[in-house]
Amino acid sequence: MLRRLFAGQQTSILSAAFVIAAMVAASRVLGLIRNRLLTDRFSAIDLDPYFAAFRIPNFIFEVLVIGTVSVAFIPVFTSFISRHKKQEAYELASSAISIALVGAGVFSLIFLIFTPVIVKLIAPGFSSEKHELMTSFVRLLIIFQVFPLVVGNFLTGIMQSFKRFLVPALAPVVYNVGIIIGILFLTPVAGLYAPVYGVILGAFLFMLIHLPFLSGVGYQYKPRLDFKSAGIKKIGKLMLPRTIAVAVSQIDATIDVMLSSVIGAGSVTIFTLAQQLQLVPIGLFSMPIAQAALPTLSEYVAQGKLERFKESFLTSLHQIWFLVMPASVFLMVMNVPVVRLVYGADQFDWPSTSLTGDTLTYFAISLFAQGAIQILSRAFFALQDSKTPVVFAIASILFNSILSIIFVLGMKVDVSALGLSTSIASILHAGILLYALDKRVGGFDRRRLIIPFIKITAAAVLMGIILRLALELQEDLIFDTTRTLSLIMLTGVASSLGLFTYLFLAWFFNIEEVILFYRFAKKLTRVKDILFESSREVSNERPT
Repeated sequence: MLRRLFAGQQTSILSAAFVIAAMVAASRVLGLIRNRLLTDRFSAIDLDPYFAAFRIPNFIFEVLVIGTVSVAFIPVFTSFISRHKKQEAYELASSAISIALVGAGVFSLIFLIFTPVIVKLIAPGFSSEKHELMTSFVRLLIIFQVFPLVVGNFLTGIMQSFKRFLVPALAPVVYNVGIIIGILFLTPVAGLYAPVYGVILGAFLFMLIHLPFLSGVGYQYKPRLDFKSAGIKKIGKLMLPRTIAVAVSQIDATIDVMLSSVIGAGSVTIFTLAQQLQLVPIGLFSMPIAQAALPTLSEYVAQGKLERFKESFLTSLHQIWFLVMPASVFLMVMNVPVVRLVYGADQFDWPSTSLTGDTLTYFAISLFAQGAIQILSRAFFALQDSKTPVVFAIASILFNSILSIIFVLGMKVDVSALGLSTSIASILHAGILLYALDKRVGGFDRRRLIIPFIKITAAAVLMGIILRLALELQEDLIFDTTRTLSLIMLTGVASSLGLFTYLFLAWFFNIEEVILFYRFAKKLTRVKDILFESSREVSNERPT
């Protein structure tokens, strides 16, 4: 049964979406647990070099892989599979992996040689002691983390191309498990090196979890370098715009670290923790909906059904807003309780908690825009236009960087200003993308576009008012929020009241998307059927 579950195909949208969403949720929860363990054992100041150290390996990995696998490798690899050219597909995969490893090796060697210099550029506000520690972390991560993650992500692409979603979705989960193991068992003997060793363990687990199931799709890696093959050339052409955008985004993230290090001790940690919290609703709601919508949008474009395209896009956009908007308001109102609940361990003091809460609030302002960007970009991809979203993304990133520099170096604002600059840039980015898409498709129905947004916003704002009143009442009269159990009860009661209020108002305002909540709750009673739906289908196939 387990073999069928892990090796089976998720051939329907329902089964694939459920698997991805469930594993994303598990990964996000483990990520929060990981960060809680970190703040329980180390102070925000201690963690600065740990979080800053990821800038260099992340740059190498994301530039080489993130812009390649999802945008270029999977479409080209799948095109060979769909035309029953498996051997050519496998040769393409081996060449792509080999080329990526060579590229990672070249980049890694350069960064390894110049690590001390680059570290001082990335974190100019760190002490010499922190620079030395960060240099050691960076070199360990480059040597032992980058390469397994490069291979693992290509294996993820191969499995997804065969509609095997469970194992690839589990890979980020075991990655976080590896980090947690390192923190729990190695901290007493390794100190701050413990989570670094955990990251290395997680990276190898990320890669290794795919290996037992590759035989099920008939793939075996064979070292080869074929730069002249048509498939590799096509991957190179497709990946270029996305790679440029990813590189610019990595530069923007590096500027955030640089500015955070200048602001003061602990600021890098505070910024990173707040950013990771605000990404939870984006990962849980916006990305799965946008990913699921892309094939349908592409199909309507191919069939010339522009009106169906516009209707499907608006439906997906409103679904994202319906789920993300209350999460945004919740994080703004419950910022400090959430931060205290997730990160409020002994080593994470009140000033760090308060400043993380402020930063989270500024981030949360633009969650509706960040969510919209996910579906807007994919709408352009469906129209076979990758240039427009990339150009606007680069412009937004540059604007965000300039604004951040003005806030921090010019106006001398604290680290929360980096969250505000991100929100301003994201809102402008989403607005420009929506305007461009509206022009591209001949205009959306204004009432169909705007009225649901107004209704959802009104319901979320009213929910926020009720949530705030409930929070203040509980803090003053009922719960002692200095204790974890009381904090959990306060957050649980307030969240339940807020959710009930939002759903009631959604029903009262006749928001169509409220039906999604009912359908989702109903589907949860059929978890076994959803997971094993595809396995039954695969069991009747002949092995290939």
